[in-house]
Amino acid sequence: MKTETQRTPILILGVGMTPVGEHWDRSLRELALEAITQARREAGGLKPDVLYVANMLSPTLSRQIHLGTLLADFAGLRGIEAVAVEAAGASGGLALRQAYLALLSGEVKVALVVGVEKVSEGLSAEVESALTTATDADYESVHGITETALAAMLMQRYLHEFEAPADALAGFPITAHANAVANPHAMFRRAITRETYQKAPLLSAPLNMFDAAPLADGAAALLLARADALPGSPPEPAVQVSGSGTSVSALALHDRPDPLAFQAAAEAISRALKAAGLKPEAIDLFELHDRFSIYAALALEAAGFAPRGQGWRMAQDGAISLQGKLPVCTMGGSKARGDTGGATGVYQAVEAVLQLRGLAGESQIPNARHALIQCLGGSGATAAAHVLSRFEAK
Repeated sequence: MKTETQRTPILILGVGMTPVGEHWDRSLRELALEAITQARREAGGLKPDVLYVANMLSPTLSRQIHLGTLLADFAGLRGIEAVAVEAAGASGGLALRQAYLALLSGEVKVALVVGVEKVSEGLSAEVESALTTATDADYESVHGITETALAAMLMQRYLHEFEAPADALAGFPITAHANAVANPHAMFRRAITRETYQKAPLLSAPLNMFDAAPLADGAAALLLARADALPGSPPEPAVQVSGSGTSVSALALHDRPDPLAFQAAAEAISRALKAAGLKPEAIDLFELHDRFSIYAALALEAAGFAPRGQGWRMAQDGAISLQGKLPVCTMGGSKARGDTGGATGVYQAVEAVLQLRGLAGESQIPNARHALIQCLGGSGATAAAHVLSRFEAK
């Protein structure tokens, strides 16, 4: 039996993504097709054996399910296997996970992953209601609680328990906006200051407008293949999925022994790093899910990059900037690139691939060899983590 390090490398041969924003002139299927076309073109037109579609909100906002078949048909891929994957905001990471496992099994030689959301299909109240379906319907949303309110409660508890200042988390959106300036696909390409953060209106105290990522339309795609299925050597620089891990915790926030410990996030990252044979210090950049700034702090702590209650200091001290010890959200993250719901994990992977290829432009992390990506579903109830690495043929 092959060990983790002896397995056939799983390579990412093509990537594609649309700009994130309000795409009034394009439908969900058209956004997905744009990303798919880019990814397949990069991979030399390879036809996938299977399509995995990551989406969260289409059933409620677009009144459309059966996305696997819909998008395979629209992309001219009739006859292949196709399936939709849903895990709230972690859908993109779980879709990549399914593709990775299918390729490792040998049953699949080439796989296509696309994450897509069309949030502008709904009014603000409809979008908020749709997002709330990621909570526990019987014990959370039935009482009128929303994802934003849950994040606000976590933030309040964090600030109180660790005696952090009111603007302790400001460094996360400030960093995200600074990193998005050079990203042509980002929704908000403008830097903000601490004063801007401090003056922002509250959404749900103590969480303000800059603590929450804006929901937006967008699609991103990955074309993956087994290295032994290619007719020749992969194009350089190539990127491989060197580790993958997922986990879940209690769905309802009140059912967790310690709400400030993102246990699923910790377990998913531990499993991904173990599969890749790496220690945390080997990671050159971390694309975490900053749906809310409190999630970013808790994700850093769950991954072991910061002690409990000290994740906010990494942002305040510049440790997560492009020039810092651990660059985070290098192209703007969900906060400034825009949060594409179930497509988030695929956007993270595309951006990590660009970093590892050395094609991230002004956002480039010098000599990046290993990138960690992680997306979260609900209030951290589901986590999917992957380590992407520069591929070096033996």
